[in-house]
Amino acid sequence: MWKQYSGMRYYLAPLEGITTYIYRNAYHSCFAPMDKYFTPFLVPHTKKGFSARELKEILPEHNEGLYLVPQILSNDAEGFLQTVKKLERFGYKEVNLNLGCPSKTVVSKHRGSGFLAKPEELECFLDKIYSEAESEISIKTRIGKFLPEEFEGLLKIYNKYPVKELIIHPRVQQDFYKNVPRLEVFEEAVRESKNPLCYNGDIFKIGDYEKIRGKFPEVQAVMIGRGIIGNPGLLEEIKGEDAADAGRLKAFHDRILEDYTALGLGDKNVLFKMKEIWCYMGGLFSGGGRLLKKIKKAERIIDYKTAADDIFAQYFMRQ
Repeated sequence: MWKQYSGMRYYLAPLEGITTYIYRNAYHSCFAPMDKYFTPFLVPHTKKGFSARELKEILPEHNEGLYLVPQILSNDAEGFLQTVKKLERFGYKEVNLNLGCPSKTVVSKHRGSGFLAKPEELECFLDKIYSEAESEISIKTRIGKFLPEEFEGLLKIYNKYPVKELIIHPRVQQDFYKNVPRLEVFEEAVRESKNPLCYNGDIFKIGDYEKIRGKFPEVQAVMIGRGIIGNPGLLEEIKGEDAADAGRLKAFHDRILEDYTALGLGDKNVLFKMKEIWCYMGGLFSGGGRLLKKIKKAERIIDYKTAADDIFAQYFMRQ
């Protein structure tokens, strides 16, 4: 039984290609469960249903016991609303609008954080989806495209609507993941937002979390992405539990590997997914550089597994 903390909620941020249903289920079984999980973004298809990949992510039988919120990437209100209706047929009553993705390919189409540069169009979009959707809609947003000063106007727009939750990553699009989160802008949101807030950005260790909690005690939710992928036991540490040892990390890793292998994707595709995880999680193992190189270079699952087994057996976690 994990310790219960009054009012505080924890969410796993979506990372494209990493936080798949395979990853979410392994995490939920092996570590302190999140209060909410979010799918990597879905892009509306106005003339057809979900793709096979998208369907695997949202099927209820692939997410049993998880509170899953589908995330939608769109600047087209009709497409967004059609996707919401499709999701309602699967039993979803909450969706999330992605206004945070900083990817150039997304932003060039004025989606994600690129939509923030068009506040008048954004307001028309929000008018329509909030007036017509039956599902609750939360928003994940950055604070602007170019300058943090953009957020004042954006927040006035958000305040016009019954946003289920406003999840703020306090960087502008052009920061990508560089520089530091602009906490003074998040503080403005704490003062002025009419909607519930969730903080997201650069929570990699207990001290990062405690800094946010200390500065913004009113905020009752945090979303963590790269910090959890890098250290799946981080939430337990935040909750006062012991750090995850190499044995439990190995069990978690092995379940993901086995579940991807069972899909029959082939060695190349399975290894691509596993190596993405190691780009984050490899930092936990001090002195394992030689084996991390073997993991990176492995072309067959059998060679990859030997290197992974060795690194779990030989190296302690960094504290």
